[in-house]
Amino acid sequence: VQLQASGGGSVRPGASLRLSCVATGGTFRSYTMGWFRQAPGKEREFVAAIRWRGGTSHSDSVKGRFTMSRDNAKNMVYLQMNNLEPEDTAVYYCAATKPYSGIILSQLSSRDEYEYWGQGTQVTVSS
Repeated sequence: VQLQASGGGSVRPGASLRLSCVATGGTFRSYTMGWFRQAPGKEREFVAAIRWRGGTSHSDSVKGRFTMSRDNAKNMVYLQMNNLEPEDTAVYYCAATKPYSGIILSQLSSRDEYEYWGQGTQVTVSS
């Protein structure tokens, strides 16, 4: 499966952005999807995920501000980001597990669970 993320940009603190990721190839509804981000000089970190059979998880740092969703009919996942903060500045990547993964909620934040990665989209939050 190939993943293409889009929707990044430069915004001021408090603004909103919606990231999108389209998947091509494979059976989209069978993939657990995740969003990760990587700031300069830092490791790639988990942001949010949504399992193929339902259930979402968001990191504590974005909980209440970001919401991940998916549209299986369009082979898309989204990350609605509200009330953005400078600390959210990073390259955002979407990722997918192998099909019909038995991943459980506690594993969603592990990069090792994801086999496919998109190219990333830059989000910059600055006043």
